[in-house]
Amino acid sequence: MRCPWADSSKEMQEYHDTEWCKVSHDERYFFEMLTLELSQAGLSWETIIKRRSGYRTLFDGFDIDAVAKFDDAKKEELLKDPRIIRNKLKVNATINNARQIQVMHENNQRFSDYIWSFVDNKQIVNHYEDMSEMPAQTKLSQDISKNLKKRGFRFVGPTIIYSFLQSVGVINDHLDSCDFK
Repeated sequence: MRCPWADSSKEMQEYHDTEWCKVSHDERYFFEMLTLELSQAGLSWETIIKRRSGYRTLFDGFDIDAVAKFDDAKKEELLKDPRIIRNKLKVNATINNARQIQVMHENNQRFSDYIWSFVDNKQIVNHYEDMSEMPAQTKLSQDISKNLKKRGFRFVGPTIIYSFLQSVGVINDHLDSCDFK
């Protein structure tokens, strides 16, 4: 038994069963998930998950320092490649966000530690019986969104951040009936 949203494809099931809401502190994974979540804006998660390997290839395995160095020529190359969502604002936001994480690193702060600090390093486990109970955003995602924007991050609205928090395991929203909770 799994959360119903994951039943649409093998890729969605795999993501649900092995990653979604699983606690992570991996810096590269945090950057990957932030990128994928911002890329999803206005689209379905299935659309993004099917392009994930393209994102990994084109964004150098989500190496933060490598992506932070992407120049205009690299941006143009990315915008021509159908393996990712070819949206200039989203591509620019990804590169910008890598640079903001890099600034954090230069100040001896890890992006993952910064995110976990909002919840005192303790996963929030919600108890929902139906997907309709799950919010699109919360005060927590609104607060993190505001703080990230102040730090110069882009495409980090509270709905994107809520999904991001689920993806890296800060929030566990598996339904109570789900075997993967």
